[in-house]
Amino acid sequence: MFPNGWPGKGILLLRLVAGILLIHDGIAALMGTSQHGTIVLQVIAASAGIFFLAGLWTPIAGGLVAIVELWILVRGTADPYATILLVAIGAAIAGLGPGAWSIDARLFGRQRLDI
Repeated sequence: MFPNGWPGKGILLLRLVAGILLIHDGIAALMGTSQHGTIVLQVIAASAGIFFLAGLWTPIAGGLVAIVELWILVRGTADPYATILLVAIGAAIAGLGPGAWSIDARLFGRQRLDI
């Protein structure tokens, strides 16, 4: 599903905010003195954030974000509320799809068959 109009703009806003937050957390983990396992999880989440920004493989990236952020939450984090929010946004975007303004919509969007 690739909604357009206001629903598509809402999904775009969700993707942009989540992607920027995930990339920020990944860069902060690389620059900080975190544990090795946490750094790997944050880098995986930041990679999924890049896919969110582009709108490429969005359902896969959303599922990956939800799983990785849930794993980070279980391992313990300094800010559990942001992690819970990212779990919810990742699951929501995985279920809703990328929206009309995404690479996925251009690659896999509505196809017209002329017979």
